[in-house]
Amino acid sequence: MTVSRKRITEYITKIAHSAQTSNYQVFFDGLSGELTKFLGGKGVDNRFIIEESGLRCSSASIPGSSLATASIAGNYMGVQEKMVHSRIFTEMSLEFYVDRDYKIIKFFEYWMDYITNGSESGNVRKSDAGYFYRMKYPRESDSGYKCDKIKIVKFEPSQGKELEYTFYGAFPINFSSTPVQYGSSDVLRANVTFNYERYIAGKETSKSKQTNTNGNNSGSANQSQLAKQESARAGEDRADFQRFAAEERELQAQQEAARRGDRSGLDGALDID
Repeated sequence: MTVSRKRITEYITKIAHSAQTSNYQVFFDGLSGELTKFLGGKGVDNRFIIEESGLRCSSASIPGSSLATASIAGNYMGVQEKMVHSRIFTEMSLEFYVDRDYKIIKFFEYWMDYITNGSESGNVRKSDAGYFYRMKYPRESDSGYKCDKIKIVKFEPSQGKELEYTFYGAFPINFSSTPVQYGSSDVLRANVTFNYERYIAGKETSKSKQTNTNGNNSGSANQSQLAKQESARAGEDRADFQRFAAEERELQAQQEAARRGDRSGLDGALDID
């Protein structure tokens, strides 16, 4: 490939329009009813979880994944092959600004507490000498601890473009220690690490599926399908028009023949039982 000389303005138009790191939003959705009730009893209401917690996310990471392989020998003489057997998803880390009511800390602290407090169904308390931890089931009818959906939407305000990731079956596995100290004050932050079952890149709404823009599709296939449907409908309309025109010409011919005295064709066409 030959290297061609370009003006600096050509580089600027291509390289300068890069995506920025500061335009994104996080959404939590789909906590079980019992978990929502448990958090509400600790002062973390559902409105805060849905509307405010994501806005307080000061740092997030777009996820990555890797493919686990197995070595296979013997299919071909002297050749060792590798084949994929699993897809491995990396953990997701989110950092949050802590509000003055400490709801962010309570949110994740008591979410993890809910996961491990299966032993508290009776009169057992944490202050009891014989207290022990028993884990809840991850998915039950209305008492599981996994979040159905966590979304990270990366967008560019000037372009209108966005990239969306949806995480399924997420739950916190590590709530990092939050340091406090004397001296110059700074915004208190909380760092949480999540595990999840899988993620999907791209929109997964009913509208995106209808317009074929889900999964980061461009929608061109859908536009092509719509164009084919329009063409098919136009062809049907054209065929109907041609059939109607042929019937009209035939009736005019029969009427002309009747005026000349030959009514056989017209009587057959206007025959009414």
